[in-house]
Amino acid sequence: METLQIWITHYGYFGIFALLVLGIVGIPIPDETLMALTGYLVYKGDLNLLPAFSAAYFGSIIGISISYAIGSTFGYYALIKYGHLIHITEERLEKAHNWFEKIGGWALLIGYFIPGVRHIVAILAGTSKLRMWEFALFAYTGAFIWASTFISIGYFFGEKWEIFLKSIHRHLVLFAILLIIIIIIGFYIKNKIKNNKK
Repeated sequence: METLQIWITHYGYFGIFALLVLGIVGIPIPDETLMALTGYLVYKGDLNLLPAFSAAYFGSIIGISISYAIGSTFGYYALIKYGHLIHITEERLEKAHNWFEKIGGWALLIGYFIPGVRHIVAILAGTSKLRMWEFALFAYTGAFIWASTFISIGYFFGEKWEIFLKSIHRHLVLFAILLIIIIIIGFYIKNKIKNNKK
């Protein structure tokens, strides 16, 4: 916590931006804590809301876009070349792409709220050749919701933001998993009904 505060104090909005780019690409940085702390510093008057939110949002979308680019360049060709070693074929990659056509966007949106999953989902989206506009629609919307949520926690809960954040973290993963299961079941039922009509 002290390190994050020192980083923000020293580098300001650029520090928020840079830390979120690195955190989403996969460097172990407590992203939610960073954004809630940012909200708290806005509450205290040490930062201004618009540039603080902009730094968090643009750091998030650039970080996740880098992960997507890694998946769509190195990830795809590495899996084509070496995938057979772990039983991944071009046919399976095509199935992964089809899966992303149905649910991948929602996985990107929800993935922000699961620590350690954000960049993996983006790499998988790139590997499955999810179209850039679809990726951007869900990933950038997710970034907006995610940044708004955690900056709001710091801002509205003020001095008690750390207590509330700990409580949120306990339930966040379970909520996201439940939501993904509901979406998968929804698509399964929809496909079942569609197939029965044929």
